[in-house]
Amino acid sequence: MGELDALLSPFSIKSMTVPNRAVLPPMGTGLANPDGTVSDALLAYMKRQAQGGVGLLISEITGIAPNGVVLKKQLAAWDDAFLPGLKQLAAVMRSGGGKAAMQLHHSGRESAYMLKKGKAIGPSPLPSLIYGHPPREMTLQDIDEIVAAYGSAAARAKAAGFDAVEIHGAHGYLITQFLSAISNQRSDEFGGDFKSRARFLFEVVRSVRKSVGDDFPVLLRISAEEYIKNGYTVDDVLTILPDLIGSGVDIVHASVGTHGSPAGITSAPPEFDVGFNVWRAEKIKKAGPIPVIAVGRFNDPRPANDVIARGEADMVAFGRQALCDPDYLLKARQGRYEDIRRCIACNQGCIEREMFEGKSVRCAINPETGMEIVCPTGPVANPRKVWIVGSGPAGLTAAVEAKRLGHDVTVFEKEPQTGGNIRYACKAPHKEIYLDWIEFLAKQAKDAGVRIQTKSPVTETMLTENRPDAVIVATGGEKIVPRIDGMDQPHVFDAWQILGETVKPAKAILVVGGGLIGMETACFAAARGSDVTLIEQLSSSPVPKFTSHGYSLHKYLRQAGALLRFGCALKSINPDGVIVECDGREEKLSSFDQVVIAVGMKPRNELKTFLTENHIRHVVVGDALKVRRIMEATEEGARAAWEL
Repeated sequence: MGELDALLSPFSIKSMTVPNRAVLPPMGTGLANPDGTVSDALLAYMKRQAQGGVGLLISEITGIAPNGVVLKKQLAAWDDAFLPGLKQLAAVMRSGGGKAAMQLHHSGRESAYMLKKGKAIGPSPLPSLIYGHPPREMTLQDIDEIVAAYGSAAARAKAAGFDAVEIHGAHGYLITQFLSAISNQRSDEFGGDFKSRARFLFEVVRSVRKSVGDDFPVLLRISAEEYIKNGYTVDDVLTILPDLIGSGVDIVHASVGTHGSPAGITSAPPEFDVGFNVWRAEKIKKAGPIPVIAVGRFNDPRPANDVIARGEADMVAFGRQALCDPDYLLKARQGRYEDIRRCIACNQGCIEREMFEGKSVRCAINPETGMEIVCPTGPVANPRKVWIVGSGPAGLTAAVEAKRLGHDVTVFEKEPQTGGNIRYACKAPHKEIYLDWIEFLAKQAKDAGVRIQTKSPVTETMLTENRPDAVIVATGGEKIVPRIDGMDQPHVFDAWQILGETVKPAKAILVVGGGLIGMETACFAAARGSDVTLIEQLSSSPVPKFTSHGYSLHKYLRQAGALLRFGCALKSINPDGVIVECDGREEKLSSFDQVVIAVGMKPRNELKTFLTENHIRHVVVGDALKVRRIMEATEEGARAAWEL
């Protein structure tokens, strides 16, 4: 067999035959119009995804009722007025040769948007685990209306030209709320034991099946395990599998967890192995028998092929990987695995940006995602001589994009290696994939013909003599050195020395600073056997636990036995200890072999004044403008290239 024979084989279910078994799962984009209609931006996004040749594309969450919306700009299908746009969407999704399914969704209580309006509903008036506010308990009439709404939306999907529908029964939304004893404490026929709590789901499936007919595929995305304390398990799901099949489910899309589950498992960070959730899909498939779609942080088609070849699942979903590189399957078909941009599971643009910032979808390492409608295709009419100063995420992204558009590009890096601060950020446990990405990006730039000069700081003389047409300043950030008595002690170092491995972590180490740099330095030291104490002057951690990476860092340090003290400021360092001020009182902490300063970074953009005064066209991007995340750096680097 060939390397991808199983993944690239066709698959049939009722009236639908997909050309291969790669699936684009439903992912919210926030790209719809404010009234829920299909926008040009959404069509451009989905067309770009379809070009990758995926076998089955499933739309983002599509609202079946006005009181079930999660996003202010969420796709909707609760009225015939949405049909014209949905027809366009279905056609675009099919344009790459794959099949199109529309996902039917109701948020229930898990919508800050609806909770704020006082319109959220749920099986019981119990507060959301995420937002902390209760919904209104659904009456039997409410249940009948929502069940009917699922059916009506499914009929519109069929009328719009979709090849299938998928019922969203996962991730803590309305159907999961009925399934879960944590959110469903009803005493009527829709509450009780697990099978009774599943009655709402059965009725939804039957309503959908009745609306679309016997030969139209109906998929069910379900959290195969709730993955939360006292939540239901995959074994519970197996008990209702015959009823689901009997009600009309044709394929089970086996996800895991809810948005209230720990570790952000619904969009698993790199701490989770590729394919970590497949065993749950396999368990359902063997108990069915019913075709199953597996999910689980897949960022390479080869392990997905193996899953299908071993009979563990029938199809495999590539979610965040598709955002990261819509052409991953095309490249794999051509054997160009080294050219696949692999998802680093950072969740910055696809999850955190949407859920916590209320903005539309992006990808931290693919600036095209969510920007398809404005991303230029090139080549430009007037190529320019472009200098890029710095080779971190912003600089290398700018270089790749500027070269793609036809500019003459040179990157100058003062250090011996490209990569900027990513070479330090990748040292925390499970973040090795960040180094893989930055090295991939540097290789893409070189292969495209970008000249990269390391050990080459840019001077004012160089700029005066060579006069580039444009300069992109991507010099990143530099460490903040606080003024603290005793900083010159021989056992005092900074995070960059520890993470750069020019200084070995000692047995007992005090990390000063509880931001991302401090937390990752603490994890790095703990992984190498250090006894870690971390102090932070803020009263609570600046690295929130509600992000998947933040949760993982806190968990790692807790399991390593590290001591974290917040509201604790460093006042001075002595040979035998440190003086700190905690809650307004000074105290001495001792028995540290090392004190590591990790209080963060500030922008480094010393060239800006010279460039401005000498009227050299320039733009400052990434941490050189303001210290933030990878996502802002890559987006600003790309925009700088696009606007040359």
